[in-house]
Amino acid sequence: MKPPLFAYRAPKTLDEAIKFLASDADAMVLAGGQSLVPAMNFRVASPSMLVDIQHVEGLKGIAVEGGTIVIKAMTRHRELELDPHVRRANPLIAEIMAHVAHVPIRNRGTVVGSLCHADPSAEMPLLFVLLDGTLTAAGPGGTRHIPAAEFFQSFLTTARQQDEIVVEARLPVLPERAGWAFDEVTRRHGDYALVGVGCVLELDDSGRARNVQLAACGISDRPVRLKAAEAALNGTSLATANLDAAALASADAVTQTDDMNTSMSYRRRVLGALIRRLVAIAAQRAGGGSRQ
Repeated sequence: MKPPLFAYRAPKTLDEAIKFLASDADAMVLAGGQSLVPAMNFRVASPSMLVDIQHVEGLKGIAVEGGTIVIKAMTRHRELELDPHVRRANPLIAEIMAHVAHVPIRNRGTVVGSLCHADPSAEMPLLFVLLDGTLTAAGPGGTRHIPAAEFFQSFLTTARQQDEIVVEARLPVLPERAGWAFDEVTRRHGDYALVGVGCVLELDDSGRARNVQLAACGISDRPVRLKAAEAALNGTSLATANLDAAALASADAVTQTDDMNTSMSYRRRVLGALIRRLVAIAAQRAGGGSRQ
């Protein structure tokens, strides 16, 4: 299928791009196009104007600044995945990126574009919710910083206003002795997750868990922090009984009803199994080993 007719604009400055967006309530931002263009071809999205930001000055690049990783709007998935400074600062990112679609798509698709698309089964939104990331949006009213916990509002719906452009996203550097893990269950490699789980934690001097962070995708209308499971694990030795308690505590976070792919009960079983396994992996990685 082919998309309906649309106007095309290729601004060179951010101000110009914002003016184009503000001039048409049905205009949309085009970055990598790996989600938007297929949606247009299937007539799911029908923008009257595309504002292509790939030539806008200042929207490319990655930087590790102190304790923060800054990802500009036109940074491709593959650039973030392969950046050696990012890999050392936060190895969880590369681990998650390997699950995002396929390499040709990661070569074109952008990290910020995936965040703005806000598919609740996608990996990038999960990563930002897990690590308390932030997004910076620029519009006619100025610039504002939006916590990831507030950015994702529902299925394909975010806090970004129509006339705003998300110009960058920020993630924290992982603490030096933190452990991390991610995995997901999909029908085929590269598909959106039926259930995906990410974990970051630290161990204190006695081997007990602290600062446990858990998040999941594919189980609700947005990525979800698993607060009850985190509470069940913090301060424990991560024994089998503790992992079982965390898995049980996470069940109510699954609100996605039965669909053509699987059932709610299956998602709950998979979520529990992933929590048990990934917390154990993160604990093994905590406190030791170099980041390559």
